[in-house]
Amino acid sequence: MDATTFFAYARRAPFGGRLTQGQIDGMNALFRCWESHKIPAPDKRHLAYILASVFHETGGRMVPVRETFASTDAGAIAALDKAYKAGRLGQVSKPYWRKGANGKAYFGRGDIQLTHEENYKVLGERIDVDLVGNPSLALDLDISAEIAIVGMLEGLFTKKKLTDYFNLKKDDPIGARAVVNGTDKAKLIAGYYKSFLDALEAATVAYYQGQPDDVAERDAQPDNVPAMKSKSLLTIIGSFLGAIGLGAVDDLKGVVESGATLFGAISNPWAFGSLVFATTGAVVLTWLVGSGRITINRSAAR
Repeated sequence: MDATTFFAYARRAPFGGRLTQGQIDGMNALFRCWESHKIPAPDKRHLAYILASVFHETGGRMVPVRETFASTDAGAIAALDKAYKAGRLGQVSKPYWRKGANGKAYFGRGDIQLTHEENYKVLGERIDVDLVGNPSLALDLDISAEIAIVGMLEGLFTKKKLTDYFNLKKDDPIGARAVVNGTDKAKLIAGYYKSFLDALEAATVAYYQGQPDDVAERDAQPDNVPAMKSKSLLTIIGSFLGAIGLGAVDDLKGVVESGATLFGAISNPWAFGSLVFATTGAVVLTWLVGSGRITINRSAAR
């Protein structure tokens, strides 16, 4: 598979023209896991439906998440309790997300939301990871990818397998939702599946015949470039400091050459003011960049 072509096509749909580093990392983890299983005569439809399911279950993030998309376990439990008390979880008879006797909580985690202690036990034993003792391991990128792929291929989520819906005689992306969760959002996920399948097929052709003309290397790159790694930001900072501080820098050069004091060397008060302003600006910019308060986002692909 040609990765650049895959990401270029997936960028357009279902991702709507933008890709983050997290989304790319998450999909690469799924690809690594898929390839590690060395499946005889692998069916691209299976991989496409796994990608579509992960896209839906993670809200498009493509990385493991907690149920309710909370940032902490306590936050997830609180959000589920609130929804339960408000009557928004009518299908739930017993709050499965609350901590049990062992002090662990088994709410949804992962690329595919793994819930209930028994399911953590089944998947954990299958992939040889102690998910019961440490359920947060389901949030690990590679472990979560393994859970998603093994669970959907072997029917460990609902006893329904991908081969029940995609085989030589059957092609049923709507019915395949039963592999994870009945019929919930089945048609929506089938639409995501079509987009991922198109991307996988184009990437396979490109691997053997070369990339199509409408694919560029930049299409496989993330849009959210870390500020400290952005050449654009460094250029902006350099230009800013150069424009307002050049006179002061020239005067500072005289300090070194003449051995004069700083105040004596800078005879132009405007240059001294520029130096102070430039230094302050540099400190503030460094803090903003280093703390992650500045990011560089590329415009959406056309």
